[in-house]
Amino acid sequence: MNAIPAPLACRPSCGACCTAPSITSPIPGMPNGKPAGVRCIQLADDNRCLIFGRPERPAFCGGLQPSAEMCGTSRGDAIRWLSDLERATCPKSLINTAEFARAGDELL
Repeated sequence: MNAIPAPLACRPSCGACCTAPSITSPIPGMPNGKPAGVRCIQLADDNRCLIFGRPERPAFCGGLQPSAEMCGTSRGDAIRWLSDLERATCPKSLINTAEFARAGDELL
């Protein structure tokens, strides 16, 4: 019988999933969402979500769950993985790849 792996907890002081991906739905303080590579306004100084568990938190955020593949062993691993995913899924007409790559590198 296969055991179900225990859910992975967020890495303290990481905030990669609140910085690297774009969010297209409204966020309190960011009514048009946020572009990739921009820190969410709802991310506290300790990189914890200020609206975690509240109804105004975008569904995207609640659906993005930590995993060993996404988070890797460091915040840098998570930024790289999420930035690669963003590049792979973003319409080419909406992104300047070189500019996005530089923004992702600056997050590391």
